[in-house]
Amino acid sequence: MLTENPKHFLNGRDMFSGYPEGFEQAMFGMGCFWGVERIFWKLDGVYVTSVGYAGGHTDGTDYKAVCTGTTGHAEVVHLVFDPAIISYDELLKVFFENHDPTQGNRQGNDIGTQYRSAIYTYGDKQMSAAQDAKARYAPAFLDKGIGTITTEIAPVPTYYPAEDYHQQYLAKNPQGYCGIGGTGVSCPIPART
Repeated sequence: MLTENPKHFLNGRDMFSGYPEGFEQAMFGMGCFWGVERIFWKLDGVYVTSVGYAGGHTDGTDYKAVCTGTTGHAEVVHLVFDPAIISYDELLKVFFENHDPTQGNRQGNDIGTQYRSAIYTYGDKQMSAAQDAKARYAPAFLDKGIGTITTEIAPVPTYYPAEDYHQQYLAKNPQGYCGIGGTGVSCPIPART
């Protein structure tokens, strides 16, 4: 693990263990993880966030290696949430509406496989919800002339937490770079079951 300090900079919670019973995990890649993490840590019901690397073909990695584009890892945000406060479908809405999932291996000026759009799922229920959300959003993106969704949806791979200085980067550096932005596409959330 590249992170030496497991405590979240904003709330002091352990980012990697000791989650409350009944809470769930989610993992999203939406481009540069600094801005993506800030989007999620602000949501009611999100217990803790961390940033790291996932979805690559090498064992272990670090920021320098990921930036070469040779490891196949995406920059991702891992989060733990209380499903009694925020549903996975609500998180998927935040995912699809806060970046451009049609750009392939990039987000805006950030170019490379590490910036791809990805949903890594914890179990069949999340997999089904992610696929349903992608199917629901696909015509909306096409209707706006934005393009075809390229989001990778796969079971959660090994997660490598990023270096300490990347964790909650925009809380530590409020004027830091954030290239994350939505497209204006919106879809309703399905009724809770």
